[in-house]
This record gives sequence, C-alpha cells and structure tokens, in this order.
Amino acid sequence: MSTSQLVVQHLPYLRRYARALTGSQVAGDAYVAATLETLVNEPETLGRSTNVKADLFRVFTRIWNSLSVNGRREQVQHDLPAEVRLGQITPLPRQAFLLSCLEGFSEEDAAIILDVDVAQVRDLVDEAGRELAADMATEILIIEDEPLIAMDLEALVEGLGHNVIGVARTRSEAIKIAGEGGKRPGLILADIQLADGSSGLDAVNDLLKTFEVPVIFITAYPERFLTGERPEPAFLIAKPFQPANVSAVISQALFFQQTARRREAKTA
Repeated sequence: MSTSQLVVQHLPYLRRYARALTGSQVAGDAYVAATLETLVNEPETLGRSTNVKADLFRVFTRIWNSLSVNGRREQVQHDLPAEVRLGQITPLPRQAFLLSCLEGFSEEDAAIILDVDVAQVRDLVDEAGRELAADMATEILIIEDEPLIAMDLEALVEGLGHNVIGVARTRSEAIKIAGEGGKRPGLILADIQLADGSSGLDAVNDLLKTFEVPVIFITAYPERFLTGERPEPAFLIAKPFQPANVSAVISQALFFQQTARRREAKTA
C-alpha cells in the first residue's frame, strides 16, 4: 500500500482527534486541511518512521502548535463559539490524553508525535486526567439498543461519577425519557443504528430542538460518518470501544460545555 493510501486510511481518525481537540467539526477539519496542504508541499515529512499514522499525527501537531495557523483567526476561528476558540490552543496535557486514551497510541508514539520523552507523556496524561475530571459530574442519557453494551456504558459513566437518567433503545424511548419529570441530561451517549430501525442521529436532533447539550455518538463504522460529505458529529467513538476512549471523550465534551457556561456567566 502506498504512503498516500495509508494517509487516506488514517485520515478519519485524524479528523476525529482534531474535532475532539476543538469541539467543532469546522475548526477540527480546518487544521486537518492545513496538515494535508503541508504534506502536499513537504512530502518528505512522512516516512521518517515505520508508523505512517504516527507521522501523520506528528505533522498535524506541528501545524496545531504553529503560530501561522493559530494566528489566522479570521480563517480558522471566525464566528466559532468561545469554547471552540479555547480548544484551538489545547495544551499539551489534553493532547497527550487524547492521543493515548482516544486514539490508542503507545507512550512511545505519543512522545514522538508531541516531541517529548516518554516520562513527560506519562506526566501529561496524569495531569490531563486530573484537569478534566474536576467538577464535571452530570446527568447522562444513554441511547443504545444492545443490552450488554448499554450495561457497560452505564457502569462506566457511573464509575466516572456521573448519573444515568435512563437507557433508551429507540428514538421514541429517548424522547420519552428526556421529557419525564424535567429529566434533561447534561450529556448524551448515542448509538447511531437503533433496535427498531430508527436512528440515534434523528433521536438526538429531536432532543436538541428543546435543549442543548454535548452529544457523543458511538458506532461500529466511524469512517462512514467522517467523510466530509454531510454534517457530522464532533465527538465520535468506535465500537468496540475501550473504557479509556469513552472517558477521554466524555471529559473533553464536558470541558467545552463548562468552559462555555463560565464565559457566559462572566459576560451576563
């Protein structure tokens, strides 16, 4: 397989990572586009190791941390909410956290990507875990039609200190749970294909008409939803998932939400 084919193969996961850093499809994809432009102009930046994926993420990180990109506010940050602008200067601890926990890079590869040593990667991941876990407990709605997966998710999020207000197997159940007794979730975890043939995407769109919360989609086919051909989820987890993946994305999604609320409170 050629290097260009390998880049295409890893591109959906780079886009997922970029969105997790920014909390936005638009902002994340802007950085990925800048990375691809760099690869076209400097093809020698790939192939420095035997791991093309790590090389690709290393080039992205160089772009991410470059003043030439972060400084172009009118292009990358234009009319984005405050929490996304903050996300575009995501510090090293959360980069290390997401590389390790969301993308599954080894400590050695994460160190190469971030241009630090392995000991620093460990310290950064620990620091990010403490930062992202602080004061973020919330109510969570799970939309998942497979009972065992739903049970795993429920146990996982409760272990992180959150409260599950309900588990829905269909679009209609999700709407019912969210409407019972004012039980509005602070975050939604949603499968995309549900038991009765309904769509988790449609269920979430119905719910977001009445309130706004971060949403994390879970699917066995993440590459189908990272094509650039339609409005796409900002936060996406692949099945089968690792607990660390779910923990990392929940923490990042809630971080953006809390940052937005704090900034709104200051300007109110």
